[in-house]
Amino acid sequence: MLFLCQHGYESLLERELIADGLTVVETGPGWAGAEPVPGDAVPQSIDELCFPHLTFLAPREIRGESVNALAQQLADFFLESLRGERVEAAWPCVFMEAAEIPGLGRRTAGVEKAFHELLAKKLRRIAKLAEPEIPRGPGAARGFFVFFADFGRVFAGREVWRGGQRRMADDPLAPSRSYLKVEEAYVVLGREPAAGETVCDLGAAPGGWSYSAAKRGARVVAIDNGPLKGGAFGHERIDHRREDAFKFRPAEGEVFDWLFCDLVEEPHHVLENLIAPWLQRGWCRRFVIIFKFGRTDALALLRTVREPGGVFATHAKNLRIRHLYHDREEFTLVGEVK
Repeated sequence: MLFLCQHGYESLLERELIADGLTVVETGPGWAGAEPVPGDAVPQSIDELCFPHLTFLAPREIRGESVNALAQQLADFFLESLRGERVEAAWPCVFMEAAEIPGLGRRTAGVEKAFHELLAKKLRRIAKLAEPEIPRGPGAARGFFVFFADFGRVFAGREVWRGGQRRMADDPLAPSRSYLKVEEAYVVLGREPAAGETVCDLGAAPGGWSYSAAKRGARVVAIDNGPLKGGAFGHERIDHRREDAFKFRPAEGEVFDWLFCDLVEEPHHVLENLIAPWLQRGWCRRFVIIFKFGRTDALALLRTVREPGGVFATHAKNLRIRHLYHDREEFTLVGEVK
């Protein structure tokens, strides 16, 4: 299998794959190749992994010295794999390349163009149905996916597993780039705040997450001693309360539809003294939470979050933990309260 991740986090991806029972055979900028350990080791579900953004389930390695040579081999592989398969609807045809290799994007674009020309000559109807976008959300996808590890080395596959991460569009009224993280988290969860729902945003300032929910019609209680800015400042659906997030408690019998939490605090402290009470006492129905791992071991923190008998194992369902496209030294948890 071929696992793609955010560039700069390859070592954490490799460690997570090894901990999951896989043998990592090679790594490169933004990717790792791995295979199952022989014997009885059974890896976790791919959907439980944090750092992969996209996983090629059975990639074929293709090598070539020129644009035309690579395009021809990719076309031959795709046409061979189509035998006996009916294509009646739009299908993803996505070409990607390893990060930080100068000029590799131009090579990828050139091969992609040549591939589509070859495909159109053979199967014009199917070629017209191709879409250059990975479908939104997590889960399996079938189409044609191509990853350039280098100028003459390509991995191609028909089946991938999506973690759900993707680049999001900014909003000029959003007061900070953290707005992009919660927008991306909605995609991973498969749900977003709706009109009339209630949100508690702990550590809200400067208000990117509060603004994201309020612009969808949700009513937000934003907890932070700091000021709100941009589109969050003075918003009619945002009730800004200058309080300590660790001391705030909902009113008797109050249950928020959403809990947001993106605090620059030690993650174990946040987990034990803030998140645990919210989940244990059922003060929210679903959540988007970020844990910062910059000063702690990310894999050890993941083990703590996932441990049997822990607060998430006991009180959460549909939990997904992802290192998002817009995350840095942090990972994001989305899910629902049991």
